[in-house]
Amino acid sequence: MTYYCLDFFPYPSGAGLTVGHCRNYVPTDVVSRYYRMRGYDVLHPMGWDAFGLPAENEAIRHGVHPAESTARYAANYKRQMQLIRCTYDWDREINSSDPAYYRWTQWFFLLLYRRGLAYRDAAPVNWCTGCQTVLAHEEVEEGACWRCGNRVIERSLSQWWFRTTAYREQLAAGLDDVDWPSHITSMQRRWIAGLRDWLVSRQRYWGAPIPIIHCPACGIVPVPEEELPVRLPPLPTGAFEPRGDGRSPLANIAEFVNTTCPQCGGAAQRETDTMAGSVCSSWYFLRFASPHEQRFAFDRDAVRHWLPADLYAGGAEHATGHLLYARFFTRVMADAGLIDFREPFPVLRSQGVVHASDGRRMSKSRPETVVTPDDVVARHGADALRAHVLFIAPFDANVTWDDSAINGVVRWMERVRRVAGVEGKRRKEGKWDETLARGLHQTIGKVSGDIEALKFNTAIAALMSFTSQMLDVQDQVGDMVWLECCSALARMLAPFTPDLAEELWQMLGEKGSVHSQPWPEWREDLAAEETVVVVVQVNGKVRARVTMPAASDDEQTAALALADETVASSLAGRHPKRVIAVAGRLVNVIV
Repeated sequence: MTYYCLDFFPYPSGAGLTVGHCRNYVPTDVVSRYYRMRGYDVLHPMGWDAFGLPAENEAIRHGVHPAESTARYAANYKRQMQLIRCTYDWDREINSSDPAYYRWTQWFFLLLYRRGLAYRDAAPVNWCTGCQTVLAHEEVEEGACWRCGNRVIERSLSQWWFRTTAYREQLAAGLDDVDWPSHITSMQRRWIAGLRDWLVSRQRYWGAPIPIIHCPACGIVPVPEEELPVRLPPLPTGAFEPRGDGRSPLANIAEFVNTTCPQCGGAAQRETDTMAGSVCSSWYFLRFASPHEQRFAFDRDAVRHWLPADLYAGGAEHATGHLLYARFFTRVMADAGLIDFREPFPVLRSQGVVHASDGRRMSKSRPETVVTPDDVVARHGADALRAHVLFIAPFDANVTWDDSAINGVVRWMERVRRVAGVEGKRRKEGKWDETLARGLHQTIGKVSGDIEALKFNTAIAALMSFTSQMLDVQDQVGDMVWLECCSALARMLAPFTPDLAEELWQMLGEKGSVHSQPWPEWREDLAAEETVVVVVQVNGKVRARVTMPAASDDEQTAALALADETVASSLAGRHPKRVIAVAGRLVNVIV
């Protein structure tokens, strides 16, 4: 059994992570830890969407080279992810600006070119007056650049395009086969309805060079695959800034531009535009399956083993461009016989937005709104931060950050430690054994189902309730049941509060690590209540509430309801025309 839990490819910025990011990364870590304990072979990787306009613009603002800044920012992101105890497979870490990665981005460009899906054409394009480069239609928001906010004007330039319109019908039809939030599916449908080809060339430095040579005799010539990657030449700080002349800074580097034609051997020039960063992020989910593969972009057996992803989680802001491009890439590769699926992300979920205490969205571009995980961990610890971001709201709900609200989970964690500190009474059994065992198995079932449904807040609530139940009956429970409950509680805590779970496990004197233990087994028979209260209606009006055995089926439920004195009195001798019974819940008598 495998489980591929995939986060959106993050762009590392200088501001680092906020607690808003924790609303994405902590939940996927919980899911990954849970399925590992369930015995699944789990893939939960992480990497960096390091190429593109955001990284280059930030480097220019700080007067550093983007290679230096992105490496430093990625290292800080990784430190923060480890700080909040995210268990990514760091052996699979990838970086889109690494030549070992963008070699294959260039290979995919050539694949599209050979299949008639990459072409060069002069056309009116969107030109950002701030970034000094063209933008895809999806990168223009109300006449402004998606990244810098400057005005976008129209210019006529010769650019490189991907023929996404060739897949318009497929991309639209495929949305019927995915389990996505309805608002994201609707956004995709609207974009696809007005889809235009994808403009992928940029007149900027920090991107994968387009692997094309322009020969006076032969015209456009692809770079031979054996010569990939076409490496981005190192430039000193300042030399990579756009000149405003509509050309990439690479056009000014003679040793990069001047080359020989692979076909005729004559003098030729390299393409100097680079690819949009979104091209690199359109296939990263495949590279994670075999990140150290050198002969191919990915190992097909590894991709067949892991893909498509079981869960794709990230912000709704990527609902148009990235999802569209990744689905396009996947279909092209399927048509080329490289993979055997057409939808890379059958299940997509988006976390809610975290707002600052003043109601504004917490954003790295507004430092005064930001609360960092470093701040919270320093005051309360990683487990408290994790439990709080999981508990404050449903996964997909927006929430306002309140520093004081975390005290609730801190108090609960102290109660958990009290559970571990309860000494055995050397009592074989107690009068509350059966009740506590029932509560345990109800909690196991509840927490398991809630994790799988991404209902982390109610899972935490169930753990809080069970902790209280244990403390309430601690003096009236036999040692065997008590220790079973303590052991199961530690294991259920492990995905949510890993440090606390390990602490509890050690306090119990258990061997090894709690994180190498199996998930507690749920038994339906032990979780079942002995009795239930069934509502009885006569002609739709509630007339009685009848206590009966929980195991009663529909027929038995109806019979017990009709035998009740209050119900019989309500009928006043009238013979029922019909009795509708739902075992354990409701009986409606129609007279």
